[in-house]
Amino acid sequence: MNPLIITTALTGAETSKKDQPNLPITPQEQVKTAKACFEAGSRVLHLHVREDDGSPSQRLERFEETISLVRKQVPEMLIQISTGGAVGVSFEERMAPLKLKPEMATLNGGTLNFGNEIFANSAPDIIRLAEYFKETGVAPEVEVYESGMIDYIGKLCKKNIITHTPLHVQFVLGVAGGMSGKAKNLIYMVEHLKEEIPTATWGVAGIGRWQLPCTMMAMAMGGQIRVGFEDNIFYHKHVLAESNEQIVERVARLAKEYGRPIATPNQAKEILGLK
Repeated sequence: MNPLIITTALTGAETSKKDQPNLPITPQEQVKTAKACFEAGSRVLHLHVREDDGSPSQRLERFEETISLVRKQVPEMLIQISTGGAVGVSFEERMAPLKLKPEMATLNGGTLNFGNEIFANSAPDIIRLAEYFKETGVAPEVEVYESGMIDYIGKLCKKNIITHTPLHVQFVLGVAGGMSGKAKNLIYMVEHLKEEIPTATWGVAGIGRWQLPCTMMAMAMGGQIRVGFEDNIFYHKHVLAESNEQIVERVARLAKEYGRPIATPNQAKEILGLK
């Protein structure tokens, strides 16, 4: 079976320490968690940063501090920064961390209602950001919340606006305002992606109660998996997870039982088309 890449989304921009006391906030907390998750089997770190008071940040210096620590202490971990930022962050702030040359960064495939907020990604902004990915040499991971985004991203690939091959697409399912993580939705999304972008690889992030069902589906379907406190703070219903690495350990254990090997760092790079 093809190797499994586990991505860990440590923090996100919405989860608070009030909701999850073990949320890693500071650069030191994040690098400690990144190391533990790598040792548990995670190969990609999906990185948002926070200020010391816990507020979401897109400040370049904060990204630089955290990325520098991760590269020193967990050099084989692939760093994937978020260009989504927090709701209300300016477009220029979203673009700025690409200057730090992480291996990957997220490229959102469209606008959607995100709970009570609007997650705005206009067509001109998506194109502008895609061009900046090419300029900086950072590999995009396209975040897709509903099926129309696949059609749009497919058009950008045909026009050579998005050129990274193989393109990695992350289905984010379960956001209030996007598609849920029902099995039939994931099956449809994968089939739709293969029709539009046959060479693409894919993974799934199940939000909240959808995290474990989506994990199990992706395990069987050959997709990659994202877990972590950004997406879900619970280990069981009403039982908070002790740490991000506890969730990664569960995925790695399930993969072993299923007979699916955890990707080595070099295998992860090859699958994702990274230099």
